[in-house]
Amino acid sequence: MAKSCTLVLLLVTLVGLSLLVSPIACSRKLSKPKPKSKPSMKKPVVRAHNNYTGSPSVTVTTGWAAAGATYYGSPNGDGSDGGACGYQTAVGQRPFSSMIAAGSPSLYKGGKGCGACYEVKCTTNAACSGQPATVVITDECPGGICLAGAAHFDMSGTSMGAMAKPGMADKLRAAGILQVQYRRVPCKYSGVNIAFRVDQGANPFYFEVLIEFEDGDGDLNAVDLMEAGCGTWTPMVQNWGALWRYNSNTGKALKAPFSLRLTSDSGKVLVANNVIPASWKPGVTYRSLVNYS
Repeated sequence: MAKSCTLVLLLVTLVGLSLLVSPIACSRKLSKPKPKSKPSMKKPVVRAHNNYTGSPSVTVTTGWAAAGATYYGSPNGDGSDGGACGYQTAVGQRPFSSMIAAGSPSLYKGGKGCGACYEVKCTTNAACSGQPATVVITDECPGGICLAGAAHFDMSGTSMGAMAKPGMADKLRAAGILQVQYRRVPCKYSGVNIAFRVDQGANPFYFEVLIEFEDGDGDLNAVDLMEAGCGTWTPMVQNWGALWRYNSNTGKALKAPFSLRLTSDSGKVLVANNVIPASWKPGVTYRSLVNYS
């Protein structure tokens, strides 16, 4: 009897110790996406510190394929202010510099294609130079002519004109629907690191961020967030376009600074430690010190 009691006490002790040493997860309950309100266009920028790159990017160059191409917006413009990816007026500024396109669903990929880079060239019109122009997917072309083929680029007037022979940009833009060739290429934002723009709707219990200027793949397959003092990565949810969200329904505020772990389309991982400071504010862009190399 004494031996049985001793065994019972030993088991109770072991169970208690296992509970004490088990890690406490910091993950938060995820809610459905919130309705979006149009954010302000002008954002302050803050530099972040203590960042670290996990693994290098991969070369994503592929063979040429056929697609259709049109242009939208003003002849020498940037298409629209960011469109379905959420980049807003950044599309007309460096490093995008208006060299953008709205992609058909096969290119936009429900927003997961935002930020991907492609070379596009044409040879079927007398105004075509045959030289490729590099564009970034910053918007979606969801219907109409954009569904006529396997892929379609509704380009900005600027990027459409970049495929033309010198002095023939207007003639090329007037050609209507062009048959082009395209291929996926690595994004290269020389001298620019990844930026994290906190959404205007973010608050102590709900965090949403736009991620832009990723070298290499350019687009992201997954984003994870680690709260201060946590030690555990929790998946964020793609809200729409290039915006990712993370929230708490526990009644407790999220604990900043936040570290963000990015996984690119090809599976390459990069970590920006404490990139969102404890004093973060909605509407502010925080510049990291890292990019895919």
